[in-house]
Amino acid sequence: MLETDPQGRFFYIFAAGMTLKEYIRLETSGWKWYEVVYLAACTLAILVPSVISGDSAIAVISATCGAISVVLTGKGKLGTYIFGGIQCALYSIISYKATYYGETILNVFYLIPLEFVGFMHWKKNMNAASAEVIKLKMSNRQRAVWGALLAAGTVALGVILRYFGDAMPMMDAFTTVGTMIAFVLTVKRYSENWWIWIAINVATVIMWLGNVIEGGANASIATLLMWSVYLVNSVIMMLRWQREASRNA
Repeated sequence: MLETDPQGRFFYIFAAGMTLKEYIRLETSGWKWYEVVYLAACTLAILVPSVISGDSAIAVISATCGAISVVLTGKGKLGTYIFGGIQCALYSIISYKATYYGETILNVFYLIPLEFVGFMHWKKNMNAASAEVIKLKMSNRQRAVWGALLAAGTVALGVILRYFGDAMPMMDAFTTVGTMIAFVLTVKRYSENWWIWIAINVATVIMWLGNVIEGGANASIATLLMWSVYLVNSVIMMLRWQREASRNA
């Protein structure tokens, strides 16, 4: 448990009883030099091309926060939920303008509230030595159940989105339901969450690539780059989490 100083508190991060000083100490500990370089590279890979291409400020900020968030997720740091919350709020606006209504609903009514839940749950399950969240493995039965939920949910939501005129109903449905499930598994600290994130990221890159190719006022290169970075990061972090989860098991 982190100690708090009632006299020196600036504010409580996410109402978790953690001061700003304590939060910064926890977030900055346990980093290796190449991990810092990787975080900077992922951020710059989105930020520089997006600014040069003249993308909107909201898209650039959303994409940059998203890149930072996914790297922090892989590292197992609490900051993933702070940067992730900002990214979700801005991304919901971008998705709405692009008529990806499933993505919009997902972020506004599910992911943003779950950012708070995830922060609180991870804070209670941190490894004191590494200052990272403790990773777990699922059983084969759990994998089968969550896989079935993913398939059934995708088909059901796809039918609904097609009725409302979604631009890519089945693709949007898969990324929406998949994200809901993957986010829960991430909060629960299961390494298998990265399997779903890889599939989601592939589908979403395809979706936003079509958006950029078609052009128009709502085309977002920053968002496409963000999801491309997500994809590369998800493969790297899947290997890392599986290794650590196996060690913990």
